[in-house]
Amino acid sequence: MIKRRHLIGHLAAAPFLASLPTMAQSYPDKPIKIIVPLPPGSPPDVLARHLADAVSRNWKQPVIVENRPGATGMIGMQALARSAPDGYTMGVMFLTHTVLPELIGPLPYNTAADFAPVANLVWLYNVLVVPASSSIQTLQDLVIRARSEPNALNYGSGGNGSPAHLVAESFSQASNVKMTHVPFKGPAEAVNALLGNQITAMFATVPNAAALVRSGKLRAIAVTSPQRLSALPNVPTLAESGVSGVEVKEWEGLVAPAGTPKAITDKWNQELFQVLASSDLRAKLADLGMSVVPSHPSSDFADLIRKELDHWGKFVRTTGMRPS
Repeated sequence: MIKRRHLIGHLAAAPFLASLPTMAQSYPDKPIKIIVPLPPGSPPDVLARHLADAVSRNWKQPVIVENRPGATGMIGMQALARSAPDGYTMGVMFLTHTVLPELIGPLPYNTAADFAPVANLVWLYNVLVVPASSSIQTLQDLVIRARSEPNALNYGSGGNGSPAHLVAESFSQASNVKMTHVPFKGPAEAVNALLGNQITAMFATVPNAAALVRSGKLRAIAVTSPQRLSALPNVPTLAESGVSGVEVKEWEGLVAPAGTPKAITDKWNQELFQVLASSDLRAKLADLGMSVVPSHPSSDFADLIRKELDHWGKFVRTTGMRPS
């Protein structure tokens, strides 16, 4: 027997559900919002703004980026999960969101069930940096010191579960060193602490570190990419410097609220890869340490998210990263 409140809920939703095929055909016919769950200037924000500008021109509709930072990205993702599944509110999801369920959970949303994956867009790599005044000149200098003084050296990150945290933990395992994690409220605050010699080192994103490296305020000693980055061509990779097995590959992609019509998510998928085919945009993203992902269906991104949830869940449990 159907309970009365359930019946009322189904009846209330019926007009919206019935209108979905028509909406998909006419989409988009009004402004679109992309939620970025981090502050302006962060890599997901920069990526979203490049894409929003291009899609807005092509679709003749405003595409607005809305920053909803806080709680390691959970505030923005919760807002996205609660949005109408009509294609007019989209959001950027990145690696951290597949770590949070095990690291911090339970979350106010279900990462696996409350979003409709559209496409993984870029791989993003990090650079290991130290203050310019540091006596650490190379990766091997850092490894030797860290092994001789376990937990005496520390590293900063933009918070528990942030990509910088994950890369550093993976690096520590691969190089058999122990360093103390110092989480900050965001990557900018961590970089400032590094500039002030309050921490020993940090795995920073290229957008946060490249200008400071070029100006001589920070020293870059290794990058996490498989090959050297065009943005920092003189900086060796971790593998070149003698540390292999660091398997963190940061990604950033677009998702919609669960229930968004497939015709709409498919339209976004096709449009995004058309935009990303631009050699000019690819060059701009490369300068930020971002590598464009080859075109793929939304189902491939869904598979990636599932695999990452499983991988990072196990990683958090086996490394004891979850705060007490």
